[in-house]
Amino acid sequence: MRLFFHILLLLLIQSPPASTHNYHDALTKSILFFEGQRSGRLQSDQRATWRGDSGLSDGSEAGVDLQGGYYDAGDNVKFGFPMAFTTTMLSWSVIEFADAMPSDDLWNAAVAIRWATDYLLKTISQPGRIFVQVGNPISDHNCWERPEDMDTARTVYNVSAERPGSEVAGETAAALAAASMVFRSLDPGYSQKLLENAMRVFEFADNYRGAYSDDPGLRAGVCPYYCDFDGYQDELLWGAAWLRRASQNDTFLNYIQDNGKTLGADDNINEFGWDNKHAGLNVLVSKEYMEGQVLSLESYKESADSFMCTLIPESSSSHIQYTPGGLIYKPGGSNMQHVTSIAFLLLAYANYLSKSSQTVNCGSITVGPASLRLQAKKQIDYLLGDNPMNMSYMVGYGTRYPQRIHHRGSSLPAIREHPQFIACKEGSIYFNSTNPNPNPLIGAVVGGPGEDDVYEDDRADFRKSEPTTYINAPLVGVLAYFVANPNLSDHLS
Repeated sequence: MRLFFHILLLLLIQSPPASTHNYHDALTKSILFFEGQRSGRLQSDQRATWRGDSGLSDGSEAGVDLQGGYYDAGDNVKFGFPMAFTTTMLSWSVIEFADAMPSDDLWNAAVAIRWATDYLLKTISQPGRIFVQVGNPISDHNCWERPEDMDTARTVYNVSAERPGSEVAGETAAALAAASMVFRSLDPGYSQKLLENAMRVFEFADNYRGAYSDDPGLRAGVCPYYCDFDGYQDELLWGAAWLRRASQNDTFLNYIQDNGKTLGADDNINEFGWDNKHAGLNVLVSKEYMEGQVLSLESYKESADSFMCTLIPESSSSHIQYTPGGLIYKPGGSNMQHVTSIAFLLLAYANYLSKSSQTVNCGSITVGPASLRLQAKKQIDYLLGDNPMNMSYMVGYGTRYPQRIHHRGSSLPAIREHPQFIACKEGSIYFNSTNPNPNPLIGAVVGGPGEDDVYEDDRADFRKSEPTTYINAPLVGVLAYFVANPNLSDHLS
């Protein structure tokens, strides 16, 4: 009997706990979030019914139609750099985990992607220019008003041969290339259009090299919000990698091989997000190496392995910081963007390792796909409620979640309930109110707790309480995986 209980205890320790989360519900809501972020003329099947049409004249000052797209966070500016990254990650989520998505969620994810790509195609509609932003962030951030009411300057910013923006152009190319894979069977004609335009934009990014925030005029509009802090070189490799995957054209493989060193592929920076693509690039390119097609790409797998080792507490590598409750933490605000993007890379890389029967050597230990998946699950379960605050950080999921998120449309009365115009400063009373937001932005994931695991649910604390599109985009893929594998029943593979 004692032996039986000893064996049972070992099994309990070694096996991942059974899931207590409804990942399907969380997935559905994570996609619904994007409807609350829409700009432009809304469709009749709009599910976030508290929203209305907005930004219908966007682009008019530059003589171009820039209606549509997404507001990046809780404000009313359309920042092209993070919007393109959001599109890339939404597309990668579908490419990597479509088989795990229920059909309704897969369809709604494709709709969310197309809302972005239709807009991105508009931004590249004029030869020699790419429109990278709509809205003056200083005047916008000086107001607290609904997108349906906004009367601040809708300034249009663009890059060109004389004013290059390789990071925005490179990310736009990546977004269109990745999305072309999503629509290959859904809409072949549209897919081809996306791929052709991705190639054209990438050529622009490569021919006219430079960072968009180096230009004084653009810098005034994009900084300090979405400056290029880490250089444009990674976006050139990232764009080429996505074009290679989407087209299988050897031109882009040659580009990655020939330009890797000069563009910093060996820098092995352990970060992944809207501004820094290094870790994601290494994971993406490693897929082709592990499939045995291109042995010259081995250095990308070595760099991806190195990154994975920093995420494994038992390894001897220098580690990414964790909170006492176990959440990945990087200083600077909007921490959940790191949590969701890294969780995505863990699962994508685990897939590649599984399919090629490979592992990761982390010095004294060898790490397999099961360990990477378990690390990702711990992060997502924390996000959904397994944390010291005992709260979900996704609005509308679970019984306890943020009520006072830093988001204009969510915190102000809905236009259908209060059709009267609310001017710039008239919204301040809603910003300063301690009442819960009247319009829950279902599926929104906030920036999350601090390094001490504490979350105050304070609308004014935007670093913790503001949602962003690029938090949710990789989360879509992660949740899809756990819909199909809620208890990691494949953990021995």
